Amino acid sequence: MNANTSRQNPAEWEQDAQLLSQTARDLPSGRHQFHKERMMAQIQQLQQAEPTSAPAKVRRSRLLPRPAIALPAMAVALTAAVVGGVVMNDGGGVRDGGGVATGPALTTDIGAATTKGVPQLLDQISLAAAEGDHPTVKPGQYIYIESMVADTFLKTVDDKTTLASHELHRRQIWESPDGTKGWLIDPAVNDGPEGETLSLPDEQGNPIEAGLAPSYDYLAKLTTDPDKLLARIYKETKGQGNSPDQQAFTTIGDLLGESYPPAELYSALFKTAAKIPGVVVVNDAVDAAGRHGVAVARLDETSGQREEWIFDKKTHVFLGERVVQVKKNTGVEALMKPGTVAFTSAVMDRAIVDGIKQTPQGR
Repeated sequence: MNANTSRQNPAEWEQDAQLLSQTARDLPSGRHQFHKERMMAQIQQLQQAEPTSAPAKVRRSRLLPRPAIALPAMAVALTAAVVGGVVMNDGGGVRDGGGVATGPALTTDIGAATTKGVPQLLDQISLAAAEGDHPTVKPGQYIYIESMVADTFLKTVDDKTTLASHELHRRQIWESPDGTKGWLIDPAVNDGPEGETLSLPDEQGNPIEAGLAPSYDYLAKLTTDPDKLLARIYKETKGQGNSPDQQAFTTIGDLLGESYPPAELYSALFKTAAKIPGVVVVNDAVDAAGRHGVAVARLDETSGQREEWIFDKKTHVFLGERVVQVKKNTGVEALMKPGTVAFTSAVMDRAIVDGIKQTPQGR
C-alpha cells in the first residue's frame, strides 16, 4: 500500500480521482497488479472514512477483474512450449473456475534497454498515430477491442505460494462512447462463455452516470497539449502507484491497450510520455501473439518490473504490451524471478461497431 496515500472520505476520493484513475476497469487479470496498491489504498480510505452528512454522488467506476484465485492442490503434468519468445502452457494444464488453463510461469529473455533515441522514437510513433485511420465514434455505436492475453501470478494453496499462469487466450470487450454500456468476454474473468455485462446500475437500480471512467466522450474533452496533459495526470494520480513517474507511464499505457482515445489525444499521448523521466527503448520485444517489435518502456524500481509498450518497427503501430520482471525481489515476491512475464497482450482488432457482441467480421 502506498504510504503517501492520504486519508480521504468517499466524497473527497471522487473529487480527486477524475482523469484516468479508473483505467483498471475490466483489465486483463494480470494487468491488475499495477492497480493493486491503488485499489487497496482506496478500500482503506473507504473503511476508515468518517460518516458524511450526505452520500457521495454515484458515478460509474471501472470494474477491476477478479484477481487470480488459489486453485485446489493437485498433481498435474505440465509441458511448456516456446511461443514467440515466451514460455507458454501447452493447454494441458489445470482449468480454474474461469475456464482458462493454468500452467507454469511465463518467461522470456530480458531485452537490453537504452535511453538513446527515446524522443525520436516517440515522435515517430506520434506521427504514425496522427496519420492512422481513426474514425469518430457516434452515439449508439460501440468500441470493440479484441486481444490475446496471458499472465503469471502468485498462487497460494495451504499456505504454500507458487507461480502459475493463465494460458494465452482471447479477450473481447465492447464499450459505448459515453462509457455507460458494455460487454466483456474473457474466460479468465467471466464465469461463463457468453461473458457478462458492463452496464451496471447503482444500488437503487438506477443507471450509473459516466464520469470517472475514461470513456471516449470523456477523453474527447481532455487537453492535447503534452505539458498540460502530463501535469493533469500527475495531479490526478497523486499518491497512486510506486512513484509519480511510474504511475503516469502506467496511466498512459492503460489507454493504449484497451481504450480508444480520439485521434488528436492519441497522438498527444506519445509526446506526453516522452516527457516522463526514466523512459527507455528496448530494441526487441515480443507481444502475446509472437510479433517482434520495438518497445517504449519504463522500470518500476520498487517492484523491479519493466512495463513495455510494443510497436511495429516499420509502421510504428501499437502491437501490445508486456510486463517483465527484470530485478530480483525479496520475500514471497522473489518467486517472480528475472525473466518472468507478469503480463503480456496483443491487440488483434480495434474497430467501431453498431451493437454489443457485434464484431467487424459480423457487420
